[in-house]
Amino acid sequence: MTLGSMENVELFDAGEKGRALRSTRELLAGDVVFSEASFAAVVFDSLSTQVCHSCFRRQANLHRCAQCKFAHYCDRTCQTACWDEHKHECAAVKKIGKAPKENIRLAARVLWRVQRHTGIVSDGQLTSVDKLQEHVADLSADALKELQDDVKSFLAYWSYKRSQHSEEYISSIFGIINCNGFTLSDQRGLQAVGVGLFPNLCMVNHDCWPNCTVILNHGSHSAVDPALHSKRRIELRALEKIEEGQELTVSYVDFLKLTADRQRVLKKQYHFDCTCQSCSTHSKDDLMMAVKEKEKEPSAELVKEVTDFSLESLSKIEEYRTEGDYNKVVHLCRESLEKMEPVLADTHLYLLRILSIASEVLSFLQHFGEAAEFARRMVEGYTKLYHHNNAQLGMATMRAGVTHWHAGSIEEGHGMICKAYAILMITHGPNHPITKDLEAMRVQTELELRMFKQDQYAYHTLREAALKDKPMSMAGEPSADEEIKALSRKQ
Repeated sequence: MTLGSMENVELFDAGEKGRALRSTRELLAGDVVFSEASFAAVVFDSLSTQVCHSCFRRQANLHRCAQCKFAHYCDRTCQTACWDEHKHECAAVKKIGKAPKENIRLAARVLWRVQRHTGIVSDGQLTSVDKLQEHVADLSADALKELQDDVKSFLAYWSYKRSQHSEEYISSIFGIINCNGFTLSDQRGLQAVGVGLFPNLCMVNHDCWPNCTVILNHGSHSAVDPALHSKRRIELRALEKIEEGQELTVSYVDFLKLTADRQRVLKKQYHFDCTCQSCSTHSKDDLMMAVKEKEKEPSAELVKEVTDFSLESLSKIEEYRTEGDYNKVVHLCRESLEKMEPVLADTHLYLLRILSIASEVLSFLQHFGEAAEFARRMVEGYTKLYHHNNAQLGMATMRAGVTHWHAGSIEEGHGMICKAYAILMITHGPNHPITKDLEAMRVQTELELRMFKQDQYAYHTLREAALKDKPMSMAGEPSADEEIKALSRKQ
């Protein structure tokens, strides 16, 4: 599909929900509904030296801009591709001596581009950036005070041919960013690395059980001919069959929260009350708080005692993980599961959270057998809760498959990797780096599975010999250490 083409969608009035997008033809699972380059985007402050400011890939040994000494790039090609976005920022950073925080940098990039293009940069853009929802009037007193401070910092940073804007207009740009900013991930999809503004994507309304998902395509600058380079862009992809005329939706929050908690987050961040079917029916809330099915149901007192204990344990686990004391994390996870398992169902949110942490940390400590069992149970719980083509489910299944593979359970590992591949082919498409990694793993585990079925003794002998020299891994698969650190940052 041509970048910026909106032939599959049209804008319409969705009543109380305001403007929305609907399909103009039948779409199938995995179809790219549209792709869109960012209007403006910035790398997070905390990762400004670790992530390319052009393609948003995490790289070692990035090259620093010689002028402002703030922006970093993979190479000269990425730096050249980003110059139109960076040149005013470069001068502003040099002027004040340091880079301001990310939302101020993003607001400035938005305004620099608005001044060049009056808010619309292509024929396919459906609305001007400054016409997006901003909800400044709905901010709390504390949020409004923080916004006013940001405006002051912005004015000290702003520089564009001496053009100035009113504080009200600048405030509206910050409001637009707060309500419409899209988090950008690294090339592996494992870590949030920045935030960007995509005007057409902002027209897609929320649903807790959506029919579309959004991924970041980092583009490619590898071709010798710059004319063949592709831009960083988002892709809106169909999760299921969508009929002509059906509204397109994405989820602004993770579904793995109780209805009331999702609604609270949506109200605070996006200033609307969600009345989607999942929220109206409290869909799957019963599973997320379910207790173990027994002849004699656990008493309300026992359930409260265990859930209170679980919350306290999760808080302590986060402290230990932040401190890097993974042995304490494992000990507390085991202790928590021992108390939770007789009472809470395998779909209970607290139990799933403990299983997720335990499997990640045990993988880091290379206790793959125990990690694999916890990962298997986690995926089984997720499968009962998530949409069958949910990207989070796909990523969790991938990690579980790799953990089983490392544990020597090649049949289970290969099966999970194949399931993850099928999901991510829908959510990410065949050309995304994570899908390519999975394809390589799928081929490798299929070869190993054939060897295993032909001669199990020979397979395990070869595997043990390989592990003595080097932990079993695949090119492109994150190390356990990378995954633990990525998980800590995401949480």
